[in-house]
Amino acid sequence: MQNFPTLSLTASVSNLRRLAIIRLIFIAVLLSALAYAYLATSVDLANSVHLTMVALLTVLTLLTYWRQQQPWSVTDLEYFCQLLIDITGLTALLYFSGGATNPFVSYYLVPLTISAAILPWRFTWIIAGISLLAYSLMLFFYQPLVDFQPTSGHQHNDGGFNLHILGMWFTFALSTGLITYFVVKMANALRQQETVRVNSRENELLDEQVLAVATLAAGTAHELGTPLATMTILLDEMEQEYSQQPLGSDLKLLQAQVNYCRQILQGLVSTAEAHSHGTKENAVIAAYMQQLLDHWQVIRPDSNYVADIDESCQSNSLEVDPTLEQTIINLLNNAADACADNIEITVNCQHAALLITIRDHGPGIPLDMTEQLGKPFVTTKGKGLGLGLFLTHATINRYNGTIELHNHPDGGTVAKISLPLNTTPNNDKQ
Repeated sequence: MQNFPTLSLTASVSNLRRLAIIRLIFIAVLLSALAYAYLATSVDLANSVHLTMVALLTVLTLLTYWRQQQPWSVTDLEYFCQLLIDITGLTALLYFSGGATNPFVSYYLVPLTISAAILPWRFTWIIAGISLLAYSLMLFFYQPLVDFQPTSGHQHNDGGFNLHILGMWFTFALSTGLITYFVVKMANALRQQETVRVNSRENELLDEQVLAVATLAAGTAHELGTPLATMTILLDEMEQEYSQQPLGSDLKLLQAQVNYCRQILQGLVSTAEAHSHGTKENAVIAAYMQQLLDHWQVIRPDSNYVADIDESCQSNSLEVDPTLEQTIINLLNNAADACADNIEITVNCQHAALLITIRDHGPGIPLDMTEQLGKPFVTTKGKGLGLGLFLTHATINRYNGTIELHNHPDGGTVAKISLPLNTTPNNDKQ
């Protein structure tokens, strides 16, 4: 079986990169605010404390970018520590800039929202508690801002209040933009990882089902060897005894059928051995498909088909193993079982993919069976084990291809196979 990589559903390198971008934007806004305070107001915000904190945040951002290039996986604890550092830096800046009266105090919502979207609930509760505690303490302990008035132009009694309202609006707009854009992207990344994990789990379940069927087939093949050998001996004796009677022709037919069954079992063993050793053949698609159709015509001489193999298949090749031939023949047999007349087969290569379409003119797929097709032991026929389409899906999946089955508007069923060219079957998936 194929071993799928473990996927983190929380922190990731891409989300750490987005956090660094958010921090860079915050630093740029802080520098703009410090420049405004220095040039347009009488408040000295551009002191050593603020510049030191901005410098530390900048160094942390650079270290974060360096860390992204390392092969270490991003853990939830690391991401949690990054957010704590952001909250600590914001708290220090706000303490020397008016505390809770500083309009930037609402920026606490940004790391809290990021934590809620990315980290487990226990980390988010810690972030929420620390942010609330810091906000509450700065209601009473902080360095106040004084004389927050423009240094030039007309001054009004409510000038400081207007600037405070403007700062609150700007901080709200900044927080809204960062939360909307970056948190949505982080959440999308998590949903994509969840989709990959679900697909990986489905492939693992498919592998388990294929392995179970393969084990059952191997045991059945072993058990059938003995009765077939006994039947062969008995048929030889009966054929010698009744060779001159009308029963002799029937015995010859039975002997041929038994021999054919033994050949099928031998072919099953040979295919399994070749598959286990990774034996593959590089085949020209046009010749491969024509040989396959000739072989199928021998198996189903009662079937009539029309094949259209595009010229593009003359110059393209594909590495194949016997399971692909079995898959295509299985679909051809399904078409012949539905309606043996006028089976339409088209083969062409386009967009670096091999496309095979098989259409019959039978009754089509029952609507109540469309959701079940491809699952083991599900069949629309009165005979059979219901494993054909299941194994077909498994083989096409191993080739990293796709298969579609649907009813044609004019009647009948259409099977479409798409296989990427220049690829080899992944033997680890079975």
